[in-house]
Amino acid sequence: MGIISRFISAVVMGGFAVAASMGASVAVAQERRPSHCIAVAETAPGLQYLHRASWREPLPDAYSVRLHYIAHASFLIQTAGGLNAVTDFTGFIGSAPIIPDVVTMNHAHATHWTEFPDPAIPHVLEGWGAFGEGIAHHLDLDEMLIRNVSTDIRSGGGVETFGNSIFVFEVAGLCIGHLGHLHHVPTPEQFAALGRLDVVMAAVDGGSTLPLPDMLQVLSRLRSSVVIPMHWFGDYTLDRFLSQIGETFAVERPGTSELVVSLRSLPDRPTVYVLEPAYLRAGE
Repeated sequence: MGIISRFISAVVMGGFAVAASMGASVAVAQERRPSHCIAVAETAPGLQYLHRASWREPLPDAYSVRLHYIAHASFLIQTAGGLNAVTDFTGFIGSAPIIPDVVTMNHAHATHWTEFPDPAIPHVLEGWGAFGEGIAHHLDLDEMLIRNVSTDIRSGGGVETFGNSIFVFEVAGLCIGHLGHLHHVPTPEQFAALGRLDVVMAAVDGGSTLPLPDMLQVLSRLRSSVVIPMHWFGDYTLDRFLSQIGETFAVERPGTSELVVSLRSLPDRPTVYVLEPAYLRAGE
């Protein structure tokens, strides 16, 4: 089996299938659109961001993606073609009359999922499966491919194996990763299953998720062009993260909740972009 086939199989199964099921997983994987996030991207400086822009406004071109920080760990990811995906969906994203095309959830706490998602949402992707078994998603919406890599979470004083998912959104040539409620540094196999992440949303609270030194280690390993902090509880935790991110990363605070990014406009130096959370409002 070639290197590419092994990588595709690892992605489909989250990198953690037991040996007895590997043969079946390879057969399934070969029928699916392969991930492009394993490839190495060439980047150029010049990331764009929007000031006081509406999430309703059209994107500048077909190769751009809008990221809107809603709250806590929830982001709206919008494509030029009109697809709307919401991460760590809690059931409430604001007063705007919008039904996402797809939502992802993790169940570490109620602020990362809902037991009663709107039945009108076409695709609801839970980041967990049966206890200890994890789950594998590979949703191809043509304009966007969504897949996951399972990681462990703390649970009732112990550990729930594969209870969290890192979701990866492949769109417009970009690889956008949402680390979820990450509780440990990913293994080499998990990093391999993630592939390249151009943009990553990372929990930086340093307590209820990954300890801050470990999260800094993860971000250094990923070396994503854009890091968007999430899951911060006020200025203290956010500033603590920013003060420790190191000289390798630039820091930008545009004072907006939205960021428009394209593959050709990624910064040539890893950059932390601090977005201000804002619910989606009707009429804006």
